[in-house]
Amino acid sequence: MAYKDLFFDLDHTLWDFELNSKETMQELYSTHHIAALGITDFDAFFNIYTAHNHRLWDRYAKGFIKQEELRWKRIYLSLLDFKIANEQLSKDMSLEFLQILPTKKKLFPHTIEILNYLKEKDYKMHLITNGFESVQVQKIKNANIAHYFTEVVTSETSNSLKPNKEIFEFALKTANATLSESIMIGDNETADIQGGINIGMDTVFVNHLNVAPTLPATYTITHLKELEELL
Repeated sequence: MAYKDLFFDLDHTLWDFELNSKETMQELYSTHHIAALGITDFDAFFNIYTAHNHRLWDRYAKGFIKQEELRWKRIYLSLLDFKIANEQLSKDMSLEFLQILPTKKKLFPHTIEILNYLKEKDYKMHLITNGFESVQVQKIKNANIAHYFTEVVTSETSNSLKPNKEIFEFALKTANATLSESIMIGDNETADIQGGINIGMDTVFVNHLNVAPTLPATYTITHLKELEELL
């Protein structure tokens, strides 16, 4: 298959969300003196936050909660698990989290290498992300990868979320791309692979964690450099 347009996911595919968010939360843990409130194990706190974040993102993607609720409740519920019911602290930390997080720059191994390789081969590259518009734009700018992408399609600009067909239809139209010559590349089977299946687009499952696949992606890789063998 001769592809012309490559649609990438951002978080967990190119931009290392786990490392960057952990760094950000470590800063907030320190500046807000969370240990003094009785939460003396940062790793335990971060693990609980991660679990709440994943669960609330799933609810957000399914339309059960709004963006603002997701933003502060993931921290509020994490604190609550340690018997700290402080809504204002949660909202303050949420605001600062979204200010600091996009300044982080950690990418997965081979990200720059593979983007340069694909650019040299004249592929048009785009992003399709469920992340917040302003946050995602800052992430790619600060990580110095914005210049690789022709279009950045977010759930806010498209008024839809992966895996819904509408966000992919919007992305294809925005990029002036054809379905048969496009491919979706991402780490999330529910959002990226199922999304591609929903619209009939070929997919690459970026299986960084080397888990057993649950959906039939067109291709599966375990690190980004393997894209050189496919494209």
